[in-house]
Amino acid sequence: MSGFQTLLYKEVLRFWKVNFQTIAAPVLTAMLYLMIFSHVLEAHVQVHGVAYTSFLVPGLVMMSALQNAFANSSSSLIQSKVTGSVIFVLLPPISYVEFFLAYVVAAMLRGLMVALGVLLVTIWFAVPTFVAPLWILTFLVLGGGTMGALGMIAGIWADKFDQLAGFQNFLIMPLTMLSGVFYSLHSLPEFWQQVSRFNPVFYMIDGFRFGFFGVSDVPPENSLAVVGMSFLLVSAATLALLRSGYKLRS
Repeated sequence: MSGFQTLLYKEVLRFWKVNFQTIAAPVLTAMLYLMIFSHVLEAHVQVHGVAYTSFLVPGLVMMSALQNAFANSSSSLIQSKVTGSVIFVLLPPISYVEFFLAYVVAAMLRGLMVALGVLLVTIWFAVPTFVAPLWILTFLVLGGGTMGALGMIAGIWADKFDQLAGFQNFLIMPLTMLSGVFYSLHSLPEFWQQVSRFNPVFYMIDGFRFGFFGVSDVPPENSLAVVGMSFLLVSAATLALLRSGYKLRS
């Protein structure tokens, strides 16, 4: 596994060298969301008996982690393809499984760091409770792994930065913003409740929030099943692309 360790070190070093952009900036963005929404809605909205600011914190933590996990693997691959440096990763005897693990674990680590940063700054607004810490960690890891693998698919598929931007703006952003970060599923009309149930990111957010308050829109076991299946399916698709060398070796 020396290939995996070396590639993982390279990927972690890649985002850590510019941590002001990759870690600090997302934390600031989440804090601005919290400041604006909590100021406007705190006195008017309560969800599941939880104050709105407290309800908002887990959603922002998870959304930031997911978006940055996707951004890490996708940006690394497209940058390597555009500059031609991907050849230095493909030439060594590194298996496609090691390739996959290094990129996904690095994406998960960046997501975890951003999540921790957001959680720390939001303590100033609402002291979080941790009813089920194991659920919190489980959904954070599985969610980050899913988005990291999806980022690899986007990075492999895209040939230019604008194609990757389209993937992020028209798929990842709607999935994360319309996943219950800012609202409860039951506050939506029936039609949109049913539509939201087809969004796997909704289950990541809802299950993660359950770990904080012990309440959720759907049973956490159902969320775990959906998120676990999503991780397996996306990982299998990524491994198939890596094994075939699609848009990497040709």
